[in-house]
Amino acid sequence: MTGTPRRFLLPLLLAASATLASAQPAAITAIKAGRLIDPESGTALANQVIIIEGEKIKAVGSGLAIPAGAAVIDLSKLTVLPGLVDTHTHTAITYKEKPESDYYYLTYVTDSTPLRAIQAASNVIQLLSSGFTVIRDVGNNALYADTALRQAIEQGWIPGPTVIPSGPMIGSTGGQFWPTPEMYKQHNIMFPEYIDANSPDEIVRAVRENMLFGARTIKLCIDCKPWGYSVDDIRLAISEAAKGGCKVEGHVQTPEGAQRAIDAGIYIIAHGFALTPEQHKQMGEKGIFLAGTDTPFTRYHGTEAGFKTNVAKLRDAWEKKVPLTFSTDFDYWNERMKDEKTGAWLTRGEMSIAFLDTWKAAGIPPADTLRAMTINGYRAADVIKERGPIKPGLFADFIAVTGDPLTDIDALRNVQFVMKNGMVFKKDGVMLPEKFFHPGPVRTPGGRWTR
Repeated sequence: MTGTPRRFLLPLLLAASATLASAQPAAITAIKAGRLIDPESGTALANQVIIIEGEKIKAVGSGLAIPAGAAVIDLSKLTVLPGLVDTHTHTAITYKEKPESDYYYLTYVTDSTPLRAIQAASNVIQLLSSGFTVIRDVGNNALYADTALRQAIEQGWIPGPTVIPSGPMIGSTGGQFWPTPEMYKQHNIMFPEYIDANSPDEIVRAVRENMLFGARTIKLCIDCKPWGYSVDDIRLAISEAAKGGCKVEGHVQTPEGAQRAIDAGIYIIAHGFALTPEQHKQMGEKGIFLAGTDTPFTRYHGTEAGFKTNVAKLRDAWEKKVPLTFSTDFDYWNERMKDEKTGAWLTRGEMSIAFLDTWKAAGIPPADTLRAMTINGYRAADVIKERGPIKPGLFADFIAVTGDPLTDIDALRNVQFVMKNGMVFKKDGVMLPEKFFHPGPVRTPGGRWTR
């Protein structure tokens, strides 16, 4: 036999097919934006055109020529802006009043990882519909349901935001649980909800293990137990995470734990209720992001006293120039989660955007709130070089609303248009998800998740 051996023909044909596919011109879309907001500067320009080639933005400006054959989307009556970010949420756990009496320890025992992963898939579709194009999914996601969720979205199996997963939270003995000796020693009840790491070697192992299984951020339980992590422990985790390109978030619940996290130079502090004014000042000076999880008081969750505390803490953090982000810590459900007027169930996205109530009560200017929900969120999620701002070369992720969120932040409660990776997910207030679904991987060859 002469010529190319048969055993080489199939790889060559596959390579040629891939080359031909990549040689096909990417689809061109032109967006006519009535107003285009730049949240970083807090300004807007009228009558802008956004040219999108494939998944990315090619050009932005006024009077741009629309390429021949481009699909034109007319948003000239709407305000276009970058997608929103929730920097601290939990898509794969939902503790309930019934049957577990809001005790998520029981949710973890009764709900399997596959069930929680399917619920996470539903939650991210709801979040995308409300304009959230990036989320940080930080812990309490069973056996890496969060990293699987990111992979499924990237491979084109379901629509959803860009997910920045942490894998299981890393903590010293017990995590946030206080288990019995039998449950802890005999049944290993901690994993996978938490990874025990009590020594420097165990901290290094836990960080590496999470990154191995797809984590894109690392979450430490700084002070979930009185012994907690020292400044040196936290610095070790930060150093090890950096080797895998990850930033570190610290869950804090005491002023002492918060101070250790600040002294260690942590990237993000989660939960703001234990922070003092002096610590806000230090965070502002050091540029440490705050994911305050600023829960509002609603008919289905929270208390009036807790709401007042959250409002005061958020206001003080803003006054001290802490880099604020929008975060919800959403992980609960009850039968009161319905629209008061229609009686319809509220979506995860609608309940997440309701956290604007705290920001409004704190008197945070709309432009600053919007900056926290976008630019600061992209920086905290460490994606701002790839997606977020509406600039040439970045992924085409943006939303459109009828009002002006620079003057009325409540305009974000009624998202009419969502584009993710250059594809229309929502138009005229209606989800159009069919183009996001595929039977196999469409972005990562071989089905492997890559960085």
